[in-house]
Amino acid sequence: MDRIAIIGGGPGGLLLARLLQMGGLSPVVFERDAHAGERPQGGSLDLHDETGQRAMRLAGLEAEFTTAARPEDQGDRLYDVDGTLLFDRNGPADDRPEIDRTILRQILLDALTPGTVRWGHRVLEITPADDGHALIGDRWCERFDVVVGADGAWSRVRPLLSHAVPVYEGVTLVELGFDVERHPAIDALTGSGKMFAVGNNRVLITQRNGLGHIRGYAGLRLDEATARNWQAVSPERVRAELRGPFAEWAHALKEIIETGDFIAVRPLYALPVGHRWTSRSGLTLLGDAAHLMSPFSGEGVNLALADAVDLADALTSGHGWRAVTGYEEAMAGRAAIAAEGAAQGLSGAFSSEGASPVLQHYLSRVNEH
Repeated sequence: MDRIAIIGGGPGGLLLARLLQMGGLSPVVFERDAHAGERPQGGSLDLHDETGQRAMRLAGLEAEFTTAARPEDQGDRLYDVDGTLLFDRNGPADDRPEIDRTILRQILLDALTPGTVRWGHRVLEITPADDGHALIGDRWCERFDVVVGADGAWSRVRPLLSHAVPVYEGVTLVELGFDVERHPAIDALTGSGKMFAVGNNRVLITQRNGLGHIRGYAGLRLDEATARNWQAVSPERVRAELRGPFAEWAHALKEIIETGDFIAVRPLYALPVGHRWTSRSGLTLLGDAAHLMSPFSGEGVNLALADAVDLADALTSGHGWRAVTGYEEAMAGRAAIAAEGAAQGLSGAFSSEGASPVLQHYLSRVNEH
């Protein structure tokens, strides 16, 4: 299994490449983007000690992560629709430090042998060949012993293993950006980490990022056709559509909608909880390609990095495909627990019960500590 292709240059795929190189292999990462900065990489991520941080330690990148991480941004705030502060906790000792996704990705890219990532290489087709699997792109074709789908929600590798497709979860987030210097009110509202305002199937969120930025989200239940239409109309139209559902909310909270720089409309999709497939030699998955779920578990990138660690161990174990089948079983079991938590988190935040389910979640976490 010397020739290994990784489809997708997100954190999971890049960490897998790093670990395989440390194990003496020479994987190739195929990434559709022309360069690392072509698309926004998303907001802030919290890496957990037993999964994400452990992965960085095993990759020899603990120092780089520690330098870039923000342990001071682990706080939580919760407001109701009237702007009443229900919960406020600054949790710098939680050991889930934040790091911007763009910075995490750059740390991983810098750790790879030059030329590992083939930028601008979109994989159009994957076909079985006499000596492995053939990756076919625009005017290129190459064969590999192992193809790893680390290519996210709409993976091209997953259909070769599973009939499962992501299903819309009935909730859409409108993503917004804020600059601390230009948005002092949002800065004050956000506190020392992440702020939720919750009520009647609607949510407003702000989260502190690095370099003086804050990422915001306005979320509500929409049918899928409306959500897709919002993706096609102007930012001004989307902002106007949000005003009605949030009309009765406190002015300070509505400023999130009114003043944020528009980034994107993001309908939320998920694979079935407990998604599994019959193992097939030479093809496997990690991260969202294997277990896409809503972001309301806080586990997504941590699972992807843990997947990369376990898959690297399997591929370098010398035990053939049987080791990869073992990885797939362990990964599916771990992901099923997180996916169930993500589904519960989503239903709790977007509830007719208002902020109560989210408040109970925060209080239970305090009691655990």
